[in-house]
Amino acid sequence: MPTTAAQASVTTGTTIKTMLQIATPSTRQIQLISWSFTLDDPPGADAVIELIQTDVAATVTAHSASGVQPLDPNAPASLMTLGTSATGYTATAEGTTTASRVFDVVSLSSVSGESPITYNYQFMPDERYIVAVSKFLRVRVTTPTTAVDMRCKVTWDE
Repeated sequence: MPTTAAQASVTTGTTIKTMLQIATPSTRQIQLISWSFTLDDPPGADAVIELIQTDVAATVTAHSASGVQPLDPNAPASLMTLGTSATGYTATAEGTTTASRVFDVVSLSSVSGESPITYNYQFMPDERYIVAVSKFLRVRVTTPTTAVDMRCKVTWDE
């Protein structure tokens, strides 16, 4: 959450990397409303950005409670689980996923051109995915030829 400085981007790397992870607790599922990302530079050939549910956590930098912002300023605090193997960003280890569900995939092949590259998707009410209890929603990216700066966000209903 930006305060006195602009929102920071995170470098993607040149192999698969979880940029954002949201961990549902054992008592709450979430319904996806939208997701988006911005790449500051062209990502190289055959970049893939995924929105997926997994059964195993990546090791991430833990989000703080203030970083999980509700749509409604009068809503109670989010119940999403926080921690380095829960809700956070910029993974240092991916874990070994044995089961996943793919919600959206964006493939880019830009090695040059206009920057930034922005993608936004809002799910229609009848197509909103449910992330089950005790699962992990991830925004993962693979930029095989170059590392780029990325910002991403997911909006959900608890």
